[in-house]
Amino acid sequence: MKELKGYTMPILECKDLTKCYVKGLPVLDRFNLSLPAGRILGILGPNGCGKSTLLKLIAGLLIPDSGDIRVDSLPVGEKSKAIVSYLPERTYISPSMKVGAAVGFFKEFYEDFDSSRAASLLEAMKIPLSARFATLSKGTKEKVQLVLVMSRRARLYLLDEPLGGVDPVARDQVLTAIISSHGPDSSVVITTHLVHDVENYLDDFIMMGSGGRILFGGDARETMAQRNMRLEWIYREVFR
Repeated sequence: MKELKGYTMPILECKDLTKCYVKGLPVLDRFNLSLPAGRILGILGPNGCGKSTLLKLIAGLLIPDSGDIRVDSLPVGEKSKAIVSYLPERTYISPSMKVGAAVGFFKEFYEDFDSSRAASLLEAMKIPLSARFATLSKGTKEKVQLVLVMSRRARLYLLDEPLGGVDPVARDQVLTAIISSHGPDSSVVITTHLVHDVENYLDDFIMMGSGGRILFGGDARETMAQRNMRLEWIYREVFR
């Protein structure tokens, strides 16, 4: 199984995880991963390699065909979902809802939601609580959703392409929000193909090929130092 740093009691374990949408064509094929607490993991790979499927399986939105997932030693279910905060790739908040109402909804729905953290992050991003979602740009909508997800006191944050619709200037702002919102007892998993933007924020990385195969991975800073090469260029070599 792929180990990321030698910590005990991983916050996330995937063992021989397999998922097929079409019989005989696995999106994930015996995927293995062990992630300790306190780390930011980047799952890097092209579209269609199984990144989003993996996060949906961990979040309990899909059921694997075989294999096992544990979140803080818990099987995927009601208890694991209570400590996982998941950001899907697509917008899911009603266009008619105001930002403040969305904050209120999360506060009511999630016991671990920190409304003061949400207010602080929204203020830093200059997003007013009175703004209606229908009036926001795609990138701002994604920032609001990220704030809502990262304002929970979860153990595991699953962020599916959080930079996809955010303009390059605002990406550092988004990544800073991610780093500032997770603590040593929680971990963050980010899926993306925008390696250049995330490489300096990651603790660990894996590069996924077709069938969810891990082609390469390890400690991000150690790997870049050993190879004297940015992660973006290593990514280009792996997928050339």
